[in-house]
Amino acid sequence: MNHQFELPASYKKWTLGLIIAGVAALIYGFIMYHPFAHVSHGPGHGGGHGDVNSTRFWAVLLQNSVFWLLVVNASMFFICVTTMAMGGWQVALRRVPEAISSVVPILGIITFVILMAIVWGDRTDIYHWLDEEAVAKDRILNGKKGFLNPMFYTIVSAITIFLWWFLGKKMRSMSLETDKTGPMDYESGKKWIWKNTVWASLYTVVFGLTVASTIPWLWLMSIDAHWYSTMYSWYTFASTFVAGMSLVALYVIFLKNRGQLEYVNEEHLHDLGKFMFAFSVFWTYLWFSQYMLIWYSNQPEETKYFIERIGTAEKAGPYKGIFLFNLIINFLAPLLILMRKGSKRNWTMITFMAVLIIFGHWIDFYQMVMPGTVKNHPELMPFEFGIAALFIGLIMWGVGRYLGSHSLVAKNHPFLKESMIHHT
Repeated sequence: MNHQFELPASYKKWTLGLIIAGVAALIYGFIMYHPFAHVSHGPGHGGGHGDVNSTRFWAVLLQNSVFWLLVVNASMFFICVTTMAMGGWQVALRRVPEAISSVVPILGIITFVILMAIVWGDRTDIYHWLDEEAVAKDRILNGKKGFLNPMFYTIVSAITIFLWWFLGKKMRSMSLETDKTGPMDYESGKKWIWKNTVWASLYTVVFGLTVASTIPWLWLMSIDAHWYSTMYSWYTFASTFVAGMSLVALYVIFLKNRGQLEYVNEEHLHDLGKFMFAFSVFWTYLWFSQYMLIWYSNQPEETKYFIERIGTAEKAGPYKGIFLFNLIINFLAPLLILMRKGSKRNWTMITFMAVLIIFGHWIDFYQMVMPGTVKNHPELMPFEFGIAALFIGLIMWGVGRYLGSHSLVAKNHPFLKESMIHHT
């Protein structure tokens, strides 16, 4: 069977077109939005004051870089947890999440540069806790300065991105080694699986200590530094993981349509659809739990987060439409459409839902970032979509490069036969 893949010309054109559109949007932002405009320090919660377009420039870069980095990183988490569970069903399509996770170093560097430009550029309009004078006068911020400070932020961010890259590269390299070593006997296969499990467990621990806890606190929740939620990191994880599984499903269907991944059948697609359905419900569970508890307790320091987004009974907030649209597109649509078995086995339906889910959670990150930065000036203009196009183009370029360079099937994986005869 043909396990090598040559990227079609249409894929290359779309990749190049998206990158060019993204670069054009970035240049436009530099010219029109004055990203290095001076930010004056102002009193009270809200940080620095200045040109809202300058703030929007950095907020959009922050939203997109963090979102797309966490989405591609979710693919390696998927590989590692299924490895630890001794799962064999996903082996036939394993090279797809491997290819997606190979983009982590590229997006990781870009994200780190953006984060450092914000933090060391003293962008108090993004992170209020960068204003030392305001922190000194603010009891809440002063109590958090042990971890909300540029040095801690920089060190933790650098270590985190490095570990995602290093451990992910190790998992991919062990998989690619099997293409060269040939078929394994029982003992060598057993040792190889154990080695994979050890490295997968190391990655999972790092993932738990970063994506599932500290990193969303630093990169996103600290935008609203007076507010906190113990469910925030899990909420962020659920959002990016379901988007990550949707991206895997899109590439599996794309390759199947090109006559590749011969061992992948509708059972595998059904399981990917289960992940998309299950984690859409899990995201909603976290959304409701976080919102309901804050609404019920009605404490001013907590409710302010939602008042900035949906407003009050007397006056609707500027983000209320986006907030409600976010719930409809990320919960109601997956629930009603993916609940049926047939929908999860339909290529067209899974493609549509995967695109919808990725877009929906991009919107989710938009309403995470913008209210605390640009305040009452929400916009979804060509610049916002252009920056998203740049990151999508980079992901397509990185994934395409990996898929074209390696076998699409881990043909000597000890669990490949189990994946070939997989059924539910």
